[in-house]
Amino acid sequence: MTRLFNLKQLLLFLIALVCVQIAFAQTENIKLNQIGFYPEAPKIAVWTGDLQNDFVILAQNKKQVVFKGKLSEQRTNNISQKTTQIADFSAFKKPGKYYISISDKALSYSFEIKNDIYREAAKASLKGFYYQRASTSLPEKYAGKWHRSAGHPDDKILIHPSAVSKARPENTIISSPKGWYDAGDYNKYIVNSGITMATLFSLYQDHPDYFKTFKINIPESNNKIPDLLDESLWNLRWMLTMQDPDDGGVYHKLTNPSFDGMVMPAMATKPRYAVQKSITATLDFAAVMAQANRIFKSYEKQLPGLADSCLIAAKKAWEWAKANPNTLYLQNENNKQFDPDIVTGEYGDRNTQDEWIWAAIELWISTGDNGYSLPINLFPDKNLQLPTWNQVRMLGYYSLISSEKILTQRGKQALPALKKMIIHFADDLLAGVEQQAFNTVMGKTARDYMWGSSSHAANQGVALLQAYKITSDKKYLEGALGNLDYLLGRNAVGYSFLTGFGSKQVMHPHHRPSEADGIVDPIPGLLSGGPNPGQQDKCATYTSKIADESFTDDVCSYASNEIAINWNAPMVYLAAAIEALQKKF
Repeated sequence: MTRLFNLKQLLLFLIALVCVQIAFAQTENIKLNQIGFYPEAPKIAVWTGDLQNDFVILAQNKKQVVFKGKLSEQRTNNISQKTTQIADFSAFKKPGKYYISISDKALSYSFEIKNDIYREAAKASLKGFYYQRASTSLPEKYAGKWHRSAGHPDDKILIHPSAVSKARPENTIISSPKGWYDAGDYNKYIVNSGITMATLFSLYQDHPDYFKTFKINIPESNNKIPDLLDESLWNLRWMLTMQDPDDGGVYHKLTNPSFDGMVMPAMATKPRYAVQKSITATLDFAAVMAQANRIFKSYEKQLPGLADSCLIAAKKAWEWAKANPNTLYLQNENNKQFDPDIVTGEYGDRNTQDEWIWAAIELWISTGDNGYSLPINLFPDKNLQLPTWNQVRMLGYYSLISSEKILTQRGKQALPALKKMIIHFADDLLAGVEQQAFNTVMGKTARDYMWGSSSHAANQGVALLQAYKITSDKKYLEGALGNLDYLLGRNAVGYSFLTGFGSKQVMHPHHRPSEADGIVDPIPGLLSGGPNPGQQDKCATYTSKIADESFTDDVCSYASNEIAINWNAPMVYLAAAIEALQKKF
């Protein structure tokens, strides 16, 4: 009897499992933002199954129909050649939790309609930086179940032979604590810190009032400085230690000779080095410090002398850069000359024009001295590029737009043409979106999918928000929101790329603490890199080479599923800025 009962239980379990799998497979055909929507904003989902006519919105009980709509005509994805249909339910505005059903063949993941819908995602994205802090423990009070011991005090850093100077010979010991771990690894890189800090600082400059009440539960949350700036300070103070006080040059990175294994920070104890001063690191440093000077002037009482120290550091870095314009960081060449070999992230860049432009603009704004801008062609062409760690020119342009009130007369004269360039760039992003398979700016071309494609989507959104700031034209705001929808589930693979958010969320990022801590859930608030057809990691679990589907939620996939601070920063900007602007929809 017992044996029969057990067989019956097993049979019921298998039937239930099959039903769950069928429901899951059906759900996969509806792609949507898995967090939800503002009542007054556009609301779009994408059907990827066979041709259908109608869709309905169901109440939380999955029975009551609260809205009926027609699916669009089929659209063809120009990357995969697969077809989609758009379910537009923007007219439905009632707050609550719902599902989409299409011809009784599929039920979507649940979603919610309410105000402040992305606030928690924005807060988590910023707090993701807290979890990346080096040189400190993360107590349970602030880190929850992801609390951990301190790692990398970085108070005994060796000067690498590539970085020697008269005042600091080989193996001189310096102290360089704090900062953020760069990505899934435990090293710290000035170049990647540059774009990261600039993006967070730009967010604060654009929406300072919003961040007065934006608390993320970090140790500094109860002081009189916004948490966005408190978290940024952790990295800013590290960056200051990377400048040689003797000559103003800035070390390219602080790193192990090779990457650590998949262990917790406290278990990673290899010797660490400050490696060669470089022109790109020094100019990025100068730009960040000049921007920091403007921001922290308002907090002189809480941080006496910091703003002035940042400007002094920026000017010294600029002078070193002028004296050493050809000092590129070429890791393979270094390794032929110096031991130990360094094989961690290179962040090498042979074209420094954009770094000169960015640093010149930031120093020009902060000092009012036209001498910084006169020798540099700030607008060499009209071919704007989204910010990446090796293409930072646009960061300076964003600062010019944000600093209009304090610019010199020469700076103000440059603004009309710059604004036209940014608007034209944004218009190009929006062109043809209404014909796209997923109705998003992201994914118009296979070129959108590269290493860190999620950050590309986020940075497209930031550029659109800059155009909105200039014009107040809601089409740019709605375009940016569409890319946030993309990141949170309205994409070809149906993943929410932000850990901790969404019904189908990334669970196995290439991130050492998330892998090594023994906790099922990854650290929340981290943006996965996203589809990358390059598949440089050779991970065996990819199921497609199609550009917008080339993603695998596997820790082995550093090419599609790693996290990085320069990817999280535009995610913070996009989610928080849209929250700050939600009443404009």
